[in-house]
Amino acid sequence: MPSTLQKIRMEYQPLLPPLLNDIHSLALIPTGNLVVKDSALAHLFPHTYQRPHLKVAKSQIQEQFPMRIGFVFSGGQAAGGHNIASGLFDSLKKLHVDSQLFGFLGGPDGIVKNKYIEINAEVLASYRNQGGFNLIGAGRTKIETSQQFLAAAQTVKDLKLDGLVIVGGDDSNTNAALLAEYFLSQGMATKVIGVPKTIDGDLKNEFIELSFGFDSATKTYSEFVGNILVDALSAEKYTFFIKLMGRTASHIVLEVALNTHPNLALIGEEVEAQGWTLQDITHIIADLIIERAKSGKNYGAILIPEGLIEFIPEYKILIKELNTLLSTKQMYAEKIESLIPNQEKINYIKSFLSLKAQQSLQTLPEDIQMQLLLDRDPHGNVQVAKIDTERLLIETVRQELTKRLAQHSSVVKFNPQPLFCGYEGRACLPSNFDSQYCYTLGHLATLLIQAGATGYMACIQKLNEPIENWELCGVPLVSMIHLEERHGKTKPVIKKALVELTSPIFNYFKQESVKWRLNDDYINPGPMQFFGPEEITHSKPFTLMNKNSR
Repeated sequence: MPSTLQKIRMEYQPLLPPLLNDIHSLALIPTGNLVVKDSALAHLFPHTYQRPHLKVAKSQIQEQFPMRIGFVFSGGQAAGGHNIASGLFDSLKKLHVDSQLFGFLGGPDGIVKNKYIEINAEVLASYRNQGGFNLIGAGRTKIETSQQFLAAAQTVKDLKLDGLVIVGGDDSNTNAALLAEYFLSQGMATKVIGVPKTIDGDLKNEFIELSFGFDSATKTYSEFVGNILVDALSAEKYTFFIKLMGRTASHIVLEVALNTHPNLALIGEEVEAQGWTLQDITHIIADLIIERAKSGKNYGAILIPEGLIEFIPEYKILIKELNTLLSTKQMYAEKIESLIPNQEKINYIKSFLSLKAQQSLQTLPEDIQMQLLLDRDPHGNVQVAKIDTERLLIETVRQELTKRLAQHSSVVKFNPQPLFCGYEGRACLPSNFDSQYCYTLGHLATLLIQAGATGYMACIQKLNEPIENWELCGVPLVSMIHLEERHGKTKPVIKKALVELTSPIFNYFKQESVKWRLNDDYINPGPMQFFGPEEITHSKPFTLMNKNSR
């Protein structure tokens, strides 16, 4: 049963860029071919390798025909997905009343198995401006085998789809590029369009300024962290170790830190660049705790990125070897599952690791070792989200403080509290910004399909400016792809965007964070706002609005 707020949000009408007010008189204008840096991609994507950048512009009114479009939510949830569906549906009906929209159930597996529902106005009404992906569900199936490609092709043929919209992150949009190429190789007319979705903020490049869901998630996490900071200041006895979701990249930690001003925010990319070991990080935290204790402050908060352990040099090697060994195509995973005592599992897998990786594994507590070995995704990759990095750091810092305090007379009261911000940010109600962004992306995806574009990402630029200035464009997916080694094989993938340590926004963070260490410069931004002054109801991510700050 929807809450009062949910019901009110269902009635919210997201704004659109003025350009979309008359959707019947728009065209996609080529603005020149994009340079694909790796010529090897020409052999993998012969039909979509050289495609022009497209920009939406005013045109003469064109005759419209009914279209049939399917869409799928691929990967994890991100607030705003239902507004992609709303944007697709409304734009289709504006263009022609007989157009139809189909949603594939349970993610890409729904495409392969031809499981879908038709979306109508009545069904969609209760999902407008709502969080989650529960209209049709989501899934992480990758369409990669020849049988899966054949099945996907048969599904779109059976449904007579003019277009297929894949809403997902880097891997999902790589899949979109492969599907577009495959459909063309089979002489099929169905167009494939990608939409940038991920709370992690790692689907970003010169064309994609921001993936949807990032704003809503970081607002949710910032509220949580802000509340914790006030609690720390009130009780004056806890040091909070707060791990934030975000996969490998540290974009979420950077955004939340700039919103809340914790005493320390670790950035994984900086850890790697500096070559910091686990011991180095432990010393950094212990130094902070002792410094604050000297001022009578036995409390504080530390933000930790979910993917931190991947950036620590000794563990990066270990995780890479484990990902290769324990992939679903290897026998090692089955063997390790059959062993009962934990130590037997550890000893078995150690025998296949390099000496350096063995040493790294041995430095970890047994429970963390088991998380590395057993908590894997469907493709055999270590799930960094399930590694209790915050608890690992608490233990190493506790040991370091015990050792130091035995040699000095300093009085430090260390009462650590581990916390994790994750799933609550994926399916929250979307912010006004994400609601409008996604509603616009849905319209743009329809326009790209109508124009005959395939193998494109729907992109909106100038997001930091008022909505009147947003620029709508289509960018060839192949231009974002590079070749990367996965499980010992070279595969085409869209590169994850990490925090750029030379960027103005990171330099700003480094300058400001020095003040946060010993001062209680805490900010409590409060919950996401939907009503009231525009400065809070239509606020955008700090890192987007201040990306050129110095």
